[in-house]
Amino acid sequence: MTKPLNPLDRFFFISARGSTIGQEVRGGFATFFTMAYIVVLNPIIIGTAADKTGQFLGGGEAPNLPLVAAATAFVAGILTIAMGVFGRVPFALAAGLGLNAFVAFGIATQMSWESAMGLVVLEGIVIAILVVTGFRTAVFHAIPAQLKTAISVGIGLFIALIGFVDAGFVRRIPDASNTTVPVKLGVAGTGSLTGWPTFVFVIGLLIMAFMVARKVKGAILLGIVGTTVLAIVVEAIAKLGPQVAEGKPANPDAWSLIVPTWPSKVFELPDLSLLGRFDLLGGFAQIGGLAAVMFVFTLMLADFFDTMGTIVGVGRQAGLVGPDGTVERTREILLVDSLAAAAGGAASVSSNTTYVESAAGVGEGARTGLASVVTGLLFLLAMFFAPLTEIVPFEAATPALVIVGFLMMTQIKEIDFSDFEIAIPAFLTIVLMPFTYSITAGIGAGFVSFIAIKAFRGKIREIHPLMWIVGVLFVVYFTLEPIKSLLGVG
Repeated sequence: MTKPLNPLDRFFFISARGSTIGQEVRGGFATFFTMAYIVVLNPIIIGTAADKTGQFLGGGEAPNLPLVAAATAFVAGILTIAMGVFGRVPFALAAGLGLNAFVAFGIATQMSWESAMGLVVLEGIVIAILVVTGFRTAVFHAIPAQLKTAISVGIGLFIALIGFVDAGFVRRIPDASNTTVPVKLGVAGTGSLTGWPTFVFVIGLLIMAFMVARKVKGAILLGIVGTTVLAIVVEAIAKLGPQVAEGKPANPDAWSLIVPTWPSKVFELPDLSLLGRFDLLGGFAQIGGLAAVMFVFTLMLADFFDTMGTIVGVGRQAGLVGPDGTVERTREILLVDSLAAAAGGAASVSSNTTYVESAAGVGEGARTGLASVVTGLLFLLAMFFAPLTEIVPFEAATPALVIVGFLMMTQIKEIDFSDFEIAIPAFLTIVLMPFTYSITAGIGAGFVSFIAIKAFRGKIREIHPLMWIVGVLFVVYFTLEPIKSLLGVG
């Protein structure tokens, strides 16, 4: 007789998806550790930039990073739990990288922080409306299955590159002619690896690869924890500090951002006074309606397709994508993600979006929303134990991204490269994500090339009508700067 399932198992479909509570917990921890950097990095990006009035986020003439960190962790925690409960998938959310930089340096420089965050709220509301009306879900289903696979593979390469770059294993550096090459191995253009942090990354990557190859349970999480311990020991002996420190020359052989030392203070009460500091229509009054609409459009398109790519890529890795390329509970997932964009603006931490680092938890065995609940609770705890989130350096967490990138890359066998009509768009999608450091750019190139090749070959009927609409939007996205120049928008 089959043992009856407990309510937790039934609600999250744990057994139905071939998982266990232990796997979900480990996956939730793994995702958190690969994302915890956002609690440190988001304040650095948006908390250190002044708006047009010279004020920093939260008010005042000096940055208040703990204020931004607390709000960043709070919103990430609440939204990730919401994704777990309503979407029931192992996807975590936090302030979107790239989007936050655009808000800080592209929008806030032309208006107040409150008005800039108001535009972010509007962008989230627009996307939520597109979900409620069914448009966003319909676009999701209109994408050819093999193009969705290409998106997943491209994201695998993209997050592997993120891992290598964040660890300092590869870096962008000028060559002898003072032109910038995309990436080179190591530092100073020598093509060789130097520095103890790089050593920590390499050891962590090798250990994690060995455990994954041996199918060790908890390999990714164990790898992160073990590599962090190694990093703490190395820092205690070598006393490297961060690469950039006030009053000291930059040291490329030091830790890239987070220094793995035990903090002097473990617990502190969070300040959440940033929540609700936004002006919904202030941007329209300060820079004009047309310019404000262009900003909202840019945010919306990037957010729309970054999320779509992440859901396809991570969902496929988790076994949540059906034979027709559809993802379970797509509507619920997209609705939570859309509301997250608005919530991020309302909390003054920039648009929140689904994170590709969720793949780390999936690689650890997570298959359900229970993992997201675990990750979300850890983010909420991080508000109170913010100093502890700074123990795990990039060099200890990023090997997980490289390994997960490999796992996602294995899906490339599902693409029929003998059919050039799909193979060329798939290729462009895959390579342009890491080469442009943008999921949106890769998806856009794949969509536009797919439509163009089919149209040129007289196969217009094979193109879904929604693909035409999306293709036109991407053409506008790629030519946004010339359009703004023609319209006289700064």
